[in-house]
Amino acid sequence: MANIIKLNQENLTEIAKRIPCPTYNRNNIKTGIVHVGIGGFHRAHEAFYTDQLLHDESITDWGICGVALLDFDTKIYKTLKKQDGLYTLIIKELDGSLTKRVIGSIVECLFAPENPTMVLEKMASPDVKIITLTITEGGYNYNEATRSFDFTNPQIQYDLNHPKTPKTIFGYLTQALKLRKERGVKGCTIQSCDNIQGNGHMTKKMLLSYVQKAEPELTSWIELNVSFPNSMVDRITPATSTTDISNLKEISGIEDAWPVVCEPFKQWVIEDNFSAGRPAWQTVGAQFVQDVVPYEKMKLSLLNAGHTVLGILGALMGYDTIDQSVHNPQISEFLKNYMDVEVTPTLGHLEGVDLDSYKQSLLQRFGNIYIKDQIDRICSESSAKFPIFVLPTVYSQLKKNGSLAFASLVIAAWAIYSLGKDEHGKPLTIKDAMETTLNKKAIESKENPRAFLEIETIFGKLKDEETFVNAFTNAYKKIENNGIEKCVIELNNKSFKNK
Repeated sequence: MANIIKLNQENLTEIAKRIPCPTYNRNNIKTGIVHVGIGGFHRAHEAFYTDQLLHDESITDWGICGVALLDFDTKIYKTLKKQDGLYTLIIKELDGSLTKRVIGSIVECLFAPENPTMVLEKMASPDVKIITLTITEGGYNYNEATRSFDFTNPQIQYDLNHPKTPKTIFGYLTQALKLRKERGVKGCTIQSCDNIQGNGHMTKKMLLSYVQKAEPELTSWIELNVSFPNSMVDRITPATSTTDISNLKEISGIEDAWPVVCEPFKQWVIEDNFSAGRPAWQTVGAQFVQDVVPYEKMKLSLLNAGHTVLGILGALMGYDTIDQSVHNPQISEFLKNYMDVEVTPTLGHLEGVDLDSYKQSLLQRFGNIYIKDQIDRICSESSAKFPIFVLPTVYSQLKKNGSLAFASLVIAAWAIYSLGKDEHGKPLTIKDAMETTLNKKAIESKENPRAFLEIETIFGKLKDEETFVNAFTNAYKKIENNGIEKCVIELNNKSFKNK
């Protein structure tokens, strides 16, 4: 298409002739939500739901101010700022067609490292009723070994000593809530949208741990005035590729420096516990419930753990994308068996959920050949993911003397993956805050496999559970001797015989 239009507010009328755009007047929208972490998932999920809601012209109080918290986020901040907060959402349908629309719910963008005071003032604004978070599983500063807040983190130490110019989410939230209290502004809701079971409980526990050391007199005010609803979020959102950007430009004639791609499926289950009001997200597909925990556990243990299983096994076998991994019939069968044999018995009764259908839908979603979710993205920060997605299933199975074979094999495969090469000798791209420790313990595991389990911040006291240690060691040696595919086939065959 010859006539290329840059995505920004000024060009929106012209762009609307090509793809759907916000029909509401963005100038009339007030910021009622501050969101920290404006990456792809937020823009495919909460910002999408909110955009749909704002098409009701009577709703003007729930615009989003997107906050880029880290120096690493410079690029996304500059991109969104230049595009007036606008971006294109590209939904990759199962038949290969693309559903495109411009999302307009992010009406402000701030860059915390550049102007921390402005971010604190925005969070403390009386107009802001909700602060939402996508800061990744590792962003909650939780130490698995001590089951508590990690005060040894140098950035946390910095925030304690420089409260007016914080670097972490805990420093920002503490000072913003302190301002609200001092100015007589009402409390607000802090809502996690990250993949952590009891994410609201975790947010509250970690924040109060920090507050009790940083501003102890603030603790009781937070207890009375701030709510922390749990939520379960779901939409597969791979990293945007240069091909996605160029295709949008060539096919639709729209120059968007950072569109978002995602699957058609979306889900948001939220505990209805808001201190200062909330958007009517239920009118656009979100579900408000009294207890999110069963839904969270199901999703984290099946979808997120399933992604991890496909990622680690697929990486060792030399695959690049999740759909390649799930289309290997042996890996697909392994994942089915893991979900049926080890995860499902730990979930209990889920009101209104057909688990068999849900598990089948996951395989279909993982297999969407148009999503091309990169395995190195799925395996990134595995040190934060395994304790949340996989280890709860291990602990539950240990309590009931249940099967550990599938989870043990995946964890053993992770130990071998952490050596940094696949089974063909090709280097793996490992992105993990604990990469050095993982690699060191992976090397030690070549002599003594249980050395990998000595990383207490990940595995806690699991190294003392002899039943698991034996299963893990056995799995490790089998992978080392026979390769991952033969081990997967062997376990699948054993499971088939036991059915």
